[in-house]
Amino acid sequence: MRNKSSVSQRLIQEWLDYAYNDGLNAKSILTHRDGHPNGTCFLSQQMAEKYLKALLIFYKKRVPKVHDLLELETILVAVNLAVQELHEDLTILNRYYIATRYHGDYPEFSWKDAKEAYNAAVRVKDFVLEKIK
Repeated sequence: MRNKSSVSQRLIQEWLDYAYNDGLNAKSILTHRDGHPNGTCFLSQQMAEKYLKALLIFYKKRVPKVHDLLELETILVAVNLAVQELHEDLTILNRYYIATRYHGDYPEFSWKDAKEAYNAAVRVKDFVLEKIK
């Protein structure tokens, strides 16, 4: 039987791998403009979400099935107040989950929005990786 620590390490790595792949795809769309800015915005939100979920596991917290980055922030602040440093970035990214999924009711995002979203997600990534190294 595997010990709990090795299971947690494996789960953390899985979340980090998925987040990394979202980051690669977001950056590719942003760099090559071979997709739509909405794609980069959505993938950036997903990247940040997955990094935060890896951090939840690191802190031995349950990973809720939510996409609201501010809800994840609230859970994480209880174990690490420094997570509040990400609040502005999480607020920026939070709007891209629903808005990029359903056309018509929401605006199309620009390349400027895509760059802002990607940069915010990278700051989340850097924060998380610093905490779990």
